[in-house]
Amino acid sequence: MSTGDDGSFLLAVDRALGRVENLFNDIGGLFIFALMWLTMAEVLGRRLFNSPVPGAIDYIEVGMVVFAFMGAAFCQRQGGHVRMDLVVANLKGRLLWVVESVAVLVAVVYVGIIVWASAQDAWRSYSLGDETLDAHVAVWPSKLVVPIALALLELRLLVNLWGYLRLVVLPDAPPWAVPVVKHVEDVAQDQIREVLGRIDGGSGPANGR
Repeated sequence: MSTGDDGSFLLAVDRALGRVENLFNDIGGLFIFALMWLTMAEVLGRRLFNSPVPGAIDYIEVGMVVFAFMGAAFCQRQGGHVRMDLVVANLKGRLLWVVESVAVLVAVVYVGIIVWASAQDAWRSYSLGDETLDAHVAVWPSKLVVPIALALLELRLLVNLWGYLRLVVLPDAPPWAVPVVKHVEDVAQDQIREVLGRIDGGSGPANGR
C-alpha cells in the first residue's frame, strides 16, 4: 500500500545520526578493551610482583563512564534498552504509535534535563579543578562525556519521536527511524532458526558422514 510519503529526509537524518552513534559505540568498546588490559596488568602486577600499576584504580574509575554512556544512543537505536511493554505489546496500529510517541516525549524531556544538569556538573568540576585522590587525574573530562553522550541520545530520541509521529499520521507506513522491538516469541523463533541453520550447515558432506 502506498503511503504517499517516502520518508527520504527522515531516513537520511537517521543514517547520518547512526554513523555518529556507531563511532561513539566503537569508542566505548575501545575503552572497555583498554581498561580490561589495564585491570589485568594491575592484578598481575599486584599479585606476582607486588608492584601495582600506579593510579590504575583512578584511571579505571574515570574511564568507566566512557563505555557506560557512549553507547546509549546506539542502544536506543537498536531498541536494546529495558522496556516495560506488557501493555504496549498488545497494542497495534495508530494507538500503538501514539503511546510510543508519548513515552518517547517523556524520555526527551527527562534526558534533556539530565544533559543540562550534567553539563553544569562538568563545568563545576572544571572550575574547581576536581581531581582523583591517588593519581590526581582531572575528573572533568569524564564528567563531560556524560552530557555529550546524552546529547546524542537526545537527538536519537527526537528522531524516534519524528518517526513515531509520522506513523501516527500514516499508520500503514513502514516503521523507519524507530526501534522495532521484537516480541519474546519472535526472538525465540529467530534463535531456533539460527540454531537449526547451524545444525543443517554442519551436517553435510563436509563432516564426512
